[in-house]
Amino acid sequence: MTSVLVVGAHPDDPEIAMAMRMRWYALNGARVRVHCLTTGGVSPDGTTPRREESQAAGAILGVAEYTFSDIPDTRFVEHRGEINAELFRIFREARPDIVYTHFPDDQHLDHSITGQEATTVALREANNLTYYRSPYSTNFEPTNVFVGTQELLDAKEAALKCFASQRQLDMHVFRMLAEVGYRQHIHHRVVERFPPGLTYAELFRTVRQIDFAAAVT
Repeated sequence: MTSVLVVGAHPDDPEIAMAMRMRWYALNGARVRVHCLTTGGVSPDGTTPRREESQAAGAILGVAEYTFSDIPDTRFVEHRGEINAELFRIFREARPDIVYTHFPDDQHLDHSITGQEATTVALREANNLTYYRSPYSTNFEPTNVFVGTQELLDAKEAALKCFASQRQLDMHVFRMLAEVGYRQHIHHRVVERFPPGLTYAELFRTVRQIDFAAAVT
């Protein structure tokens, strides 16, 4: 069974970037684990609603395990050593075949540090590493375009709706981004040959991919 590890800075980062891809992996027999380095900000009553929201979203997407570290939200700079140690622990526990994480060139320092530290660990502990794009990524040029179905987009929308505490999540905006994201990177003549019904995309950048030759018989 293929093991997929998705590393995010905050709850909802992985779902915004690649919920369709996560659902596709789960439907095709992979074991998907999501790990967030923080549970997000604490609410006035002292609870962390984004932990529960993440687990609800994960249930919709078929995530096998959703785990968290306790790095303080927006305080990743001063906790960088702890982040590195946490990621080594998670990678050695999960033993992933495929790793996804933030593109390191990002306006949000938490995203940037997560991408940098996850890269350091993944290049030592995993075969395959891919970056996903966040709304704050800069200079992102995809090398991998995942084009999903209406059903996958519906699952993504349902997962994002679980994050009720995040009022900035606009479903209409995310749906439009999924519909047009690939068009800025793929020539229209190629797009015209897409299969019918596959018109929603998530964008990725491959860092390393290791392919093993099948035995010759």
